[in-house]
Order: sequence, then structure tokens, then C-alpha cells
Amino acid sequence: MKNSYFDLIEQSYYFPQEGFDLRNDYLTFHGVSLKYLIEQYGTPFRFIYLPKIGDQIKKARNLFNRAIKNNGYKGSYNYCYCTKCNHFYHVVNEALKHNVNLETSSSYDIDLILHLYKEKKIDKNRTIVHNGYKTEEYLTKIIQLQQAGFHNSILILDSERELHRLKMFNLNHKVKIGMRMAINEEIQSAYYTSRLGIPSGEFKKFYKKHIHNNAKVELKMLHFFVDSGIKDTLYYWGEFQRALGVYSELKKECETLNSINLGGGFPIRNHLGFEYNYEYMINEIIKNIKEACIKDNIPEPDIYTEFGKYTVGESGAIIFEVLEQKQQNDTEIWYIINNSLMNTIPDAWSIHEKFILLPLNKWDNEYQRINIGGISCDHSDYYNSEDLNQEILLPKYKETDKEPLYLGFFHTGAYQDSISGYGGIKHCLIPSPKHVIIDRDEKGNFKHYVYREEQSADEMFKILGYNTKEHSTNPVPNVEINNMRLQKEVN
Repeated sequence: MKNSYFDLIEQSYYFPQEGFDLRNDYLTFHGVSLKYLIEQYGTPFRFIYLPKIGDQIKKARNLFNRAIKNNGYKGSYNYCYCTKCNHFYHVVNEALKHNVNLETSSSYDIDLILHLYKEKKIDKNRTIVHNGYKTEEYLTKIIQLQQAGFHNSILILDSERELHRLKMFNLNHKVKIGMRMAINEEIQSAYYTSRLGIPSGEFKKFYKKHIHNNAKVELKMLHFFVDSGIKDTLYYWGEFQRALGVYSELKKECETLNSINLGGGFPIRNHLGFEYNYEYMINEIIKNIKEACIKDNIPEPDIYTEFGKYTVGESGAIIFEVLEQKQQNDTEIWYIINNSLMNTIPDAWSIHEKFILLPLNKWDNEYQRINIGGISCDHSDYYNSEDLNQEILLPKYKETDKEPLYLGFFHTGAYQDSISGYGGIKHCLIPSPKHVIIDRDEKGNFKHYVYREEQSADEMFKILGYNTKEHSTNPVPNVEINNMRLQKEVN
């Protein structure tokens, strides 16, 4: 009996499923022929499938609006995209086509906002939420943005000191502010984020001492962020209820407070068996807020979400070719791919993030348990498969095969380029792969183009300072002459 890779997937998951199917024994992604892309661009390459961004925005917006209607909720829903997740123009521009608001995290984000305004991608009515630690430069640019007429710009206070520094400005307008509530993250959480925000027990005192009757500021928003995301757990709902209690206390003191910001996003699919009931979670959020407001006799707030990974994560993928397989012992088999995993999907080794990993071809071959390694010299340059639920099973192949085995890591559209430093210096000087953009025209036909070619040696040497006349990147001198000079120096 032949146990093919296709049999394995078909027996283990619902397949085909959203985004993934086979056409002529080759994997497709949202109908895009990956075989065609390999023939066009070679490997390795990364790509962004832009239509998926709009699909995600519409899905969340529709579910929130439906829950608002079903629960008779009186507040509005506002979708924000946090730019830190993926700053590329083509990504932000695609999100803006769906009328999203924006969230910033640093001073250069304000320059990005101004650039979008000059390009007429946004107007001054757009809501801009300013998160992150406010350096002097960041705070200055936020004030300048507001003075320029962005009247829906909301500065989220992370600490008491930020408000004191804000008072130092010669303000000619009232600044809209929010307050971020500190969260005591679970010990097992990937990050320990309690350093961020203002302790919930200090909110009322902080408001009365520094914001009440302060003519320079106007409190509009409570910001609540759980790094582990919006999940149906006792921990999340406990923190959520605590935030609602803080909001209710503040609202009774502050008439201008009218919105709650649910930071921390929805999860995205990281394996074919992924299950998450978005509709249930959204309905529970709306229902809980409404019930808390009725109980405390306060108006229902407008709801903001800051979806970054959820917005763009499932739009990205990286395609590799297997260069070699190495059998290190009786059980350990390695597939070596033609780039570095540390460089291209740094989340995988830094916080053990999982992605959907699938072969693009050879689905009719038998499968085996393998490990995947990159070509750098670092021991950490491998795809973490220590989680038994994420055991790596891929088709067998022979190195004498006419066609190599191709692999794809899918749903990599969030954070990877930001963390690895797109276009910068990579470990072992392994270049950033080619970057391809895929879109659809008005008739629904696919179109694609190269956003940026694979990094060249000259580009990297320029960053490293080798672009002077003394360090020109001329072709390597004649090896024989070089060896003669070396021998002379040794003697």
C-alpha cells in the first residue's frame, strides 16, 4: 500500500481548503499557480498576495457590524491597521483601499502618515492612534501632526511622565488622548509586557489628578492590550472584564471618554487544522461590553481594534528549493533549503512561531519525517519542529530527480521583514530573496511583478562601507597571481 503525501493530508485535514488546492499535481495559493511563479522567478522568493488583505478586513468588519446589529449595540466599530506589522507601501495602500484607520508606534510612522497624506491616500479626517513609548521626537511629531489639522489623532499615554512632557509644549489646541491599561501577562506568555501602560488601580487617581479640568487634553479612549491575543480563555476574559470595570469607573468621571481600544489581535491560521470561531468571539465581545454598560448605566462606547498580523499575515509566503538531503543517523534526515530560515522567517527561531509548511510538488510521493535547515553556519538556522503537534512530514525525493522538491512557508506576511531588517545585512551575508507582488485587476485576472530583486553583493557592501575606491567590488583578481603573492608573503 502506498502512503503518499496527498493521502496523509487528505486523511488528516479538510483538503482542499481556503487558499490551498492542487492543480496538475502542483500546489496553488488562492488560485495562483505556484509552479508558474517558480518558472517566472526561480527560487528563493517571497510574495505578497494583496487581495487577501482586503478579504481579512471585510471579514472582521462584517462580523463586528453583524454582532452590533444582533445585540442592539449603540456604539460603532472602527478597524485600525497597525503599520509596524508590515510597513511596505503596497501593503498599507491596499489596507487603505478598505478605509481603515491607522495606528503608529514610532516617530518615523508620523513621516509615513504625512507621506500618505501628500499622496492623497488619506485625509485629515482619518483616525490615527499613536501607541508606543513617546520619545521626544515622536511626541513632537504627534503634536505637529495635530497642529497640521489631523483632528482625529489620538495620543495613547503609556505613563504619567508622557503627560508631564506633553504639558511642556506650547499647545494652541486641545490634545485628544487615550490611556493604556497595564496587563499582567500570563507567565507562559511569549512576552512579559506589564512594563507597558498604567496600572489599572491608578487610573482613577491619575485621571483626577492630571486630566480632570486640564484644558490642554481631552480623554477619549481606554486602550486595553493582551499580547497573547483575543482568545476564548479564562485569562483573556478576566482581563477583559477588568478593563470594562476601569472604563466604567472613568466614564462616570469623564464625559468625553467614548471609546475602548481592544489591542492584541485575532490569531491567524498557522496549520491546516487551525480552528477559531471568529463570529463567536466577536459576538461575546459586543455582548459583554453591552451588558457591562447596562449594569453601570453608562453609554456604550465605540470599539476600536488594531489588527496587524490578522490583516496581513495570511497574505504572505516564502518559496524555497531543497538543495540537498542529509541522513545524519538512522532517524535524522535533513532537507537543506536555498536560503537562511533565520533571515527569512525570524519569528520561527526567535519566538518559535509556526507557519503553514507545504510542498509545492511531489504530492504523489511517499512521505517521511524530516528536519529543515538553512544554509547559514548558525546552529539555530532550522525550522523548529520540537512541538509534536507540528511534526514535519514531507514527500520523499531523490536528488537524481529531474525536478527538485519545492517548499513553501505560508502566512508569513506579518513582521518577518521588519524583524529581519529588509534590505539590510543578513547573517552570513545571505541575501534577502526576491520580492514579488501579486494582485488582481478589475476583471479579476492575476497580475504580478517584481518589487525588488534578490539583494546583490554591491548593495550589501555599500551598507558595510566597502563602497570606496579602496574597496571597490571589482571581479576577484586572477587566482594564480593571488596565490603567488600569498606564497611570497609566507616565505
